Amino acid sequence: MAMPAQGAKYRGSIRDFPNFDPSQDAEALYNAMKGFGSDKEAILELITSRSNRQRQEICQHYKSLYGKDLIADLKYELTGKFERLIVGLMRPLAYCDAKEIKDAVSGIGTDEKCLIEILASRTNRQIHQLVEAYKDAYERDLEADITGDTSGHFQKMLVVLLQGTREEDDVVSEDLVQQDVQDLYEAGELKWGTDEAQFIYILGNRSKQHLRLVFDEYLKTTGKPIEASIRGELSGDFEKLMLAVVKCIRSTPEYFAERLFKAMKGLGTRDNTLIRIMVTRSELDMLDIREIFRTKYEKSLYSMIKNDTSGEYKKALLKLCGGDDDAAGQFFPEAAQVAYQMWELSAVARVELKGTVRPANDFNPDADAKALRKAMKGLGTDEGTIIDIITHRSNAQRQQIRQTFKSHFGRDLMADLKSEISGDLARLILGLMMPPAHYDAKQLKKAMEGAGTDEKALIEILATRTNREIRAISEAYKEDYHKSLEDALSSDTSGHFKRILVSLATGNREEGGEDQDRAQEDAKEIADTPSGDKTSLETRFMTILCTRSYPHLRRVFQEFIRMTNYDVEHTIKKEMSGDVRDAFVAIVQSVKNKPLFFADKLYKSMKGAGTDEKTLTRIMVSRSEIDLLNIRREFIEKYDKSLHQAIEGDTSGDFLKALLALCGGED
Repeated sequence: MAMPAQGAKYRGSIRDFPNFDPSQDAEALYNAMKGFGSDKEAILELITSRSNRQRQEICQHYKSLYGKDLIADLKYELTGKFERLIVGLMRPLAYCDAKEIKDAVSGIGTDEKCLIEILASRTNRQIHQLVEAYKDAYERDLEADITGDTSGHFQKMLVVLLQGTREEDDVVSEDLVQQDVQDLYEAGELKWGTDEAQFIYILGNRSKQHLRLVFDEYLKTTGKPIEASIRGELSGDFEKLMLAVVKCIRSTPEYFAERLFKAMKGLGTRDNTLIRIMVTRSELDMLDIREIFRTKYEKSLYSMIKNDTSGEYKKALLKLCGGDDDAAGQFFPEAAQVAYQMWELSAVARVELKGTVRPANDFNPDADAKALRKAMKGLGTDEGTIIDIITHRSNAQRQQIRQTFKSHFGRDLMADLKSEISGDLARLILGLMMPPAHYDAKQLKKAMEGAGTDEKALIEILATRTNREIRAISEAYKEDYHKSLEDALSSDTSGHFKRILVSLATGNREEGGEDQDRAQEDAKEIADTPSGDKTSLETRFMTILCTRSYPHLRRVFQEFIRMTNYDVEHTIKKEMSGDVRDAFVAIVQSVKNKPLFFADKLYKSMKGAGTDEKTLTRIMVSRSEIDLLNIRREFIEKYDKSLHQAIEGDTSGDFLKALLALCGGED
């Protein structure tokens, strides 16, 4: 069993079994496999209740008592995923890793994800033990096998990691941190092409403590996280490996929480990944992984395993997991502290918001107006020219083109576009041609007209716009529809939901910084409402969520976690329902991370059967000059595929071309 550092708290889920008797356990396993069939329940109960060190003793006593190899007998008696899991638990950790890597490089093709996961996450000591175990088990050199099965920069980085020589000194030189930041910047962003050797040297050798400071300084210096530069400068398996290294430097448990989530989400389960992580982390950091999993994915690891697996395989995995953290949305205390620390970090990090559409250089409204007129004149329409011009001009430049078009041709450009293009492309192009406030006003009007109300669109717009944007929308609404936005909302919605929307539509959110004492009072105000007192709870939440500034609300959310061990978002989802719940959740998510909120909305608009073109268009149009680049980064970080890829796989024709132009690039 891997022992924690002196003074460190043990964070595994499996511990030494008290009053351990290896001979008795060996006999129990022998009896469970004797005769016709086997007692799988007894096998899983015993093996998942013993530490790895104890299992090795059981193996030795089994051979002494019966002259047989326990692992060979287990392989014979058990089958499938359950067999792989139990046999994995019976091997020492280093030999388990060695077997995984041997399988990854054997036969046709290579399991690069397995190589990346193991070599990016192991400590120097674990790497050295792995190399020795591989030599002992297979009489082969691990480095030679890996170099024989991989190539290029991917191979070079794997070899560097295989040396197990990462610096371990906690004393960090500020000068060296600055030098590494400069070297990485010059090797990537500032260089024509990329100097991969610098990335390999720095990320493969510096200590974790040093690299965390490098990542912080890199963000301050360049305005983008190191992950964004890696995605922009590297590619393929090499890019995936370097991103895994960065994730493990930041937080190894968070890396594994993410791997476990991806192994079980969607259709089908990646059982090899699930088994490997549950076996190898059960005596190292499973409690940390569970905490982060609960914080990040709003469900416990236990519940996800329970819903995604079955039979004895499920029972064994749940035993390794060690417990369910899903008590009605409640964190156990350590997880609340992890969430609190995440808030502390988010309060410090100030990432610059960037759109993907910028003003065109050498802008010539006269030439653009003529080109658009030509594209729509005569038989047929040149959609390519229309898309190219309109998606590559800022909104201010588009307004100049509209004016110039009218001055030159005495025609309304919007009316001409409406008559020449149709469907999804028309909605997108016409949306881009409208001033932002008038576009949002139109979206709100559409959400309220006709039978039924599109509450999701109302929430998305009103919960995410700034005071200045809200006031501009209100003016545009009054100008275009001769009715106040507040009156329109009041006549189309009701109850607490109406009150929330009307409050947001005033555009009177406070704009100052945080107030620590007041944040504690606000957190107490929403924490003290008795469960079940729904009306009082909704009123208190509305008073605070709809009026306080974003920086202040971040502090309120921190204090709420500290006071209650709950995340405010989980509390809202548990205590409220319907449109009121959805509105409050949107406000909270927008405060926490607005680009991530929009990334989630975009993902949901394209997942599953059919596409929600209205939501997709609305977000791409309205965020293209504000934070679409940040949304792209959040999208790929969360969903493991780029926004560009998602759009490409879910849309077609000229609509696809226009969306990709707005997207602004492949990540």
